[in-house]
Amino acid sequence: MSGRMPEFYFAGSDEKVDPERYLPAAVRSFFPRFIDHGKGAIVFDEEGKELIDLSGGWGCLAIGYSHPEVVEAVQKQAGKFFHTDFSAIPYKGYPALASKLADLAPGDTPKKAVFFNSGAEAVENAVKFAKAKTGRGALVAFENGFHGRTLLTMTLTHKAEPYKQGFGPFAPDVYRLPYPNTYRSDLEVGELERRLKAMVDPSDVAAVIVEPVIGEGGFLVPPDDFLPYLRDLADKYGIQLIFDEIQSGVGRTGKFFAAEHFGVEADLITVAKSIAGGLPLSGVIGKSEVMDAPGPGSIGGTFIGNPLAVESSLATLKVIEEEGLIERAREIGEIVLSRFNEMQERYDVIGDVRGLGAMDALELVEDRETKEPATDLTGEVVNRALEKGVLLPTAGLYGNVIRLLTPLVIDFTNLRRGLDVLEESLEETLAERD
Repeated sequence: MSGRMPEFYFAGSDEKVDPERYLPAAVRSFFPRFIDHGKGAIVFDEEGKELIDLSGGWGCLAIGYSHPEVVEAVQKQAGKFFHTDFSAIPYKGYPALASKLADLAPGDTPKKAVFFNSGAEAVENAVKFAKAKTGRGALVAFENGFHGRTLLTMTLTHKAEPYKQGFGPFAPDVYRLPYPNTYRSDLEVGELERRLKAMVDPSDVAAVIVEPVIGEGGFLVPPDDFLPYLRDLADKYGIQLIFDEIQSGVGRTGKFFAAEHFGVEADLITVAKSIAGGLPLSGVIGKSEVMDAPGPGSIGGTFIGNPLAVESSLATLKVIEEEGLIERAREIGEIVLSRFNEMQERYDVIGDVRGLGAMDALELVEDRETKEPATDLTGEVVNRALEKGVLLPTAGLYGNVIRLLTPLVIDFTNLRRGLDVLEESLEETLAERD
């Protein structure tokens, strides 16, 4: 993958500077040029060259770059006040957004919501709500899951490199179960209870946290009985069920929450990424009795639910509804999966095609029989696509999955052009290997 950032000029200076002189090695960009502005799913660099962004800001831009209604809402709020801590001086947008998300959450149980800055913060606090409710300490997460980069969320995350490598020791009392991967395993969902009891006494478990559709771990769509089974298992042992919808939520899968496809109500839901049109905002939505479990002052933070981000979120939800973007996610998925399935018939290196709504991926393998991950090939394909003006994110434990997180507002012509470039890049890379 690319990782070399462009040189730039300091403001008011003729001195050209290498960013790597000032930025640590851990901070690198995939795209080798600076963005000037963006519109919809298109990014323009400083020279005016276009890039089709099928990463959608790594899943944060369901409504695309700089949507006019969101820009207007943020500008209006900025003219009033940038910030005050809601615990000090309240503002109307906060409870307004809480009510909207509580009403959107699946299930008939009354819900409440609270806001934070990042997805990792939302996960950390969802765990706090669960522990306060149950009085227990242990947590259960899943293989292929990604939940963040703080100490606890890094522990909950499965993939070691680069997220956990060299950062231990990790948080205690976190246990891991296999997540159904219909392409690579034949896991029987009913086996999970036995595996759980072999690791930990279920009566010690505060929460099970799971992505309804796995994101960074490879866009894995579970079988229909998986989430209902987890709901029954959690109820059996008094465990809180947390759905991490940070990547799969906000309309991405053709429902506002991915869990709606499976008819399951969680105790707690985490949201972030696209919820505020690109501004940093996250939240926890949960059953009222769970959300009221922590005492006063135990949940908070200086910038949580920042007024600018809250107004951006309210405008984002309005755009999603008015422009029918949830339905559009389904239309995008039909286009993408149809094309991916056609490609799979032509190229033996495509081992699997999967997705739900506009959350779609293809997995590249060296051999369909052995299913050996084609990690190097994947990197070569996405680099070639980048040279052709299309940004494609990868995923999976082995980095051999190409996933699409395209803005839901993408013009279908640009979407098809992006898919053309993906196929061209794959075909050219394979031709060079022969």
